[in-house]
Amino acid sequence: MAAPRRRASSSRTSPWLAHPLVRRAGILLAVSVGLSLLLVTYLFGFDGFFGRLVGATFVWFVLLSVTFLAVVPFVNWAADNWFGRSWAEHPTPQPARKPRASNTPKATAAPKPTRYAPRTPTNSD
Repeated sequence: MAAPRRRASSSRTSPWLAHPLVRRAGILLAVSVGLSLLLVTYLFGFDGFFGRLVGATFVWFVLLSVTFLAVVPFVNWAADNWFGRSWAEHPTPQPARKPRASNTPKATAAPKPTRYAPRTPTNSD
């Protein structure tokens, strides 16, 4: 019986837009933009407010997509390549605590100050 053919690794030659995760993110972005535009059209119509709202929605989606498709992967890459894996896995150092001297006496509790009670006609002289 012949061995099944392995799929050639084409990740080195394929463009980054053909990557499955990028393709899925693009599809999700397109569906989200389409649904938001349909909802805005249904709720507000085609007046001037709609144009401003579409612009704001578009800017919001662009900022969101840039954040998750460019900024987050870059920060992960930079943290891994610039600082190394040992930096990310290294535990945070705890500050050194000075041991308390055993021969010093504990401070005694001072009495509470008296509480101020305002004078009223019933408790005055």
